[in-house]
Amino acid sequence: MAELAAAQAALVAALVAGGPLPAGFDSRRVDAARRALLRKRAGEVAKAWPLLAGGLGPDYLPRFTQWAGGRPPAGSHADGLAFAQAVRDAGDLPPIAAEELSARESRKPARRWFRRRQPPPP
Repeated sequence: MAELAAAQAALVAALVAGGPLPAGFDSRRVDAARRALLRKRAGEVAKAWPLLAGGLGPDYLPRFTQWAGGRPPAGSHADGLAFAQAVRDAGDLPPIAAEELSARESRKPARRWFRRRQPPPP
């Protein structure tokens, strides 16, 4: 069971985090799956960050997939934030995307609307 779990973890790392290809897998098929997952991830980030994706236009997909290739996913909002900051730091952030980034960076973290109940003392 531990061997299977290790093989699965290695495959997931190869697919989404730039890890090495585990033994016994077809490199072409894993690479095709990895590219498809990066495109899907780029689409999710584009939905969460429409001005970033639109501002970069046709450069968005290749730039995002290059940036995300060796990074594990952190969720569309967090991935978009980190990608936008990387593009800004490279000096290539379009003005419309800079506005979107500025608005997101200035937001306060969401507060929980509920409060966890503390167990009674023993």
